[in-house]
Amino acid sequence: MRAMVFEGPGRPLALTELAPPTPAGGQLLIRVGACAVCRTDLHIVDGELPHPKSALVPGHEIVGVVVDKGSRVDRFAIGDRVGVPWLGWTCGVCRFCRSGRENLCDRARFTGYQLDGGFAELTVADSRFCFALPPRYSDVEAAPLLCAGLIGYRALRAAGDAGRIGLYGFGAAAHIIAQVAVFEGRAIYAFTRPGDAATAAFADSLGATWTGGSDTAPPEPLDAALIFAPIGALVPVALRAVAKGGTVVCAGIHMSDIPSFPYAELWGERVVRSVANLTRKDAEEFLALAPRVPVRTQTTAYPLASANQALQHLRTGHLEGAAVLLP
Repeated sequence: MRAMVFEGPGRPLALTELAPPTPAGGQLLIRVGACAVCRTDLHIVDGELPHPKSALVPGHEIVGVVVDKGSRVDRFAIGDRVGVPWLGWTCGVCRFCRSGRENLCDRARFTGYQLDGGFAELTVADSRFCFALPPRYSDVEAAPLLCAGLIGYRALRAAGDAGRIGLYGFGAAAHIIAQVAVFEGRAIYAFTRPGDAATAAFADSLGATWTGGSDTAPPEPLDAALIFAPIGALVPVALRAVAKGGTVVCAGIHMSDIPSFPYAELWGERVVRSVANLTRKDAEEFLALAPRVPVRTQTTAYPLASANQALQHLRTGHLEGAAVLLP
């Protein structure tokens, strides 16, 4: 099979011929139809996330068809379409797993990081961490739901019942979760790169109440702010934008250092919290909700061999919505 292989920071992904993987007892062998490109893939390739698997195949927003399965698989049949997310395996016995917080499992393994992912024609995945997908979505449309959508959903739920929500970094996750928030009757305030009129217009088209640069104060205090951009300096900015009792949610797996800020900006029972990974419950809930909204994903498709170009477009902000690779 063909795959794009990561061999170390500073080196472009290499188009490589690999032997097809063989599914173990609990695994599915999946022919990849589409795999979205996530900012976490970029953090891995740029060396910002340590200790990836050697000769790694990245990619963790995978849509494909089951072509073979291990002897212990009882959830899916050959020919079923499935989605594979970031969380690829957990121990199931630690205090986090036993309390519904498997996203915090210390032994967790992640697709496209410790486990080979979907920048390939074939991949294997633990069947317990695969999901049936809503039939209304094509492979390309469904792929961004599997991380941008799931992390956005978990971040939105971390904001509680907030009515006025700021979104900092209006990319793949924000453009999905903005639609969910509007569907739920919340008001969205979209913060974009200063002067980025195209992204502001995109946010407007999805129902944003207000758009402005990330260096601009909103017209009224927010109840919550979700930060999808990996920029620690946005944390004190968001704290100044939320009202007393408000919540700032850091939704990325990697973020630059947060600068110091006066205690007065946190005071008033404001909360700063992070969102880590996802749970299978998140996936089940969000994949049931998405077609009801209905969420519409904005995508740009690239052939598998153009994965480096897709990553560069994400790195430089030249994407509206999500990039998706087509093996």
